[in-house]
Amino acid sequence: MPDETLPPETRWPRPIPTIGDQTSAAQRAENPDAWAFPEGARDALADIIGARRDIRRYRPDSIPEDTLRRVLTAGHRAPSVGHSQPWRFIVVTNPQTRERAARMADEQRLRQAAQMEPDAARRLLDLQLEGIREAPYGIVVACDRRTPAAGVLGRATFPDADLWSCACAIQNMWLAARAEGLGMGWVTLFDPDELHELLGIPEGVVTLGWLCLGWPDERPPEPGLERAGWSKRQPLDDVVLHERWQEGPSPTSHLRAPQPIDVVAARDEADRLLTPPGSLGLVDRYLDRWIAAAHPKPDDRGVLVLAAGRHGVTAHGVSSYPDSVTDDVAAASQAGVSAAAAAAEATDLAFVFYDAGTTTGDLATADPLTSEHAQQLLDEGRTRGRAWAQQHPLVAIGEVGVGNTTVAAALAAHFLKTDAADVVGLGAGADAAMLDRKRAVVEAALSRATARTALEALIQLGGPELAFLTGVILGAAADHALVVLDGLATSVCALAAIEIEPGVAAYLVAGQRSRERAHQAVLEHLGLEPILDIRLRAGEGVGAAMAARTLIDARRLRARIARTHDDRVRES
Repeated sequence: MPDETLPPETRWPRPIPTIGDQTSAAQRAENPDAWAFPEGARDALADIIGARRDIRRYRPDSIPEDTLRRVLTAGHRAPSVGHSQPWRFIVVTNPQTRERAARMADEQRLRQAAQMEPDAARRLLDLQLEGIREAPYGIVVACDRRTPAAGVLGRATFPDADLWSCACAIQNMWLAARAEGLGMGWVTLFDPDELHELLGIPEGVVTLGWLCLGWPDERPPEPGLERAGWSKRQPLDDVVLHERWQEGPSPTSHLRAPQPIDVVAARDEADRLLTPPGSLGLVDRYLDRWIAAAHPKPDDRGVLVLAAGRHGVTAHGVSSYPDSVTDDVAAASQAGVSAAAAAAEATDLAFVFYDAGTTTGDLATADPLTSEHAQQLLDEGRTRGRAWAQQHPLVAIGEVGVGNTTVAAALAAHFLKTDAADVVGLGAGADAAMLDRKRAVVEAALSRATARTALEALIQLGGPELAFLTGVILGAAADHALVVLDGLATSVCALAAIEIEPGVAAYLVAGQRSRERAHQAVLEHLGLEPILDIRLRAGEGVGAAMAARTLIDARRLRARIARTHDDRVRES
């Protein structure tokens, strides 16, 4: 282990890249506000933002070409989702084009006024729209939306983020124009199809209105609509909300997630290594999560927890193995010779086996667990999970239970709000006929279930080992141990645990991606990437044990890598 008490000169100098960000985490921690502009520049920016106005009247004087280019450059430097730069700036100077655009805007203004109350209509008609004719330049910002949203980073979730990017470009130009002493006005009183036809805009490209740009023939001290009594600016405190919009009950968690100072400290420590940042890829990210969350433990090894359960759903022919296999694996685990026990020994993990018992219902027609049994298993898992976490920094979990892939699929469909066809897979050794039976059972279970909470879902759709492991996750995370998941069943337990305590998410690691149909979707919902993706079918936590060993070895590797120092920090 490197001696952190050694003076900096006995360590290696920090490699400084010749391109990109040359600062170190130590420098940024030493002076976190060093990126700020001088006070005078900040004041000037605040003045420009405060003095930006929607200008309606313009002088006819021309704008120097280099000034126009600076304004357009400001627009082109706007932030854009996925760095897509979807904006196109159509600069219009032709008087005939401007006149046709002005007529279109006047037409829409009259139409909109006709739909308003008389007083509001009069104020709309009083608005000055001659800027389209007067300003030496019209700039139409068009958004090229022909790239599919799924192909742009960030648009798959917010498809309209390309339009927001173009709005940012408009704001940049507006502020740059104000700094140059130019005026800009934004006119959106257009029928989009007519404006597209006027400017020859192709299918799949949309406009965000017409910008007038020129030297202002007015210098309003406040916004025009505010001055005209159209509206007034709301107080800042009326538009700032904290944490969430205060409607409906707030989701709460009694489990404390790592604080930002801990998260950043873990990343800062990694930055001091004599190796490129992120050199261990995904494992580095999980290591940072582990270091940020962990408390010191007596044993630096992890523990593999295997839970067994027996399921009445097997009566519907959903498994290719007899129920007795669960008992055989349980007995082998207690003897220390099951696959799980062997995996724990091979990866130097402690091993614990827990028999969670048997369901009372068949899933398809009756609840697998009573409310009392489910609560008992959940509480027992919490207690034991916390105890194991107090001894070990890492808790890997696995399960065994013939038929529980059907149970896990039903729970996955419930939590992901999807259909049985999307979650039911072949399992171990199933054929097409068995797949049909599994799908029918899950459909019947989902149509029967009325669960509104995670506990109710475990009662109506779960199994004993899944209820117990959900508790283990909650207890282990409560004592700041990293929880390494195995296959679909353990990942579904994580979904249930997060429903109960959202803060659990900070302590989860996806040990592997199994072959089960629903597993990828469940991992995506958890926001986790698997350490291993080697098509394991072993079950019993074998994948979780192998991933846990990878994490433990990586942490020891990181501890032994040379540390660096930064002369620029020490000199300052």
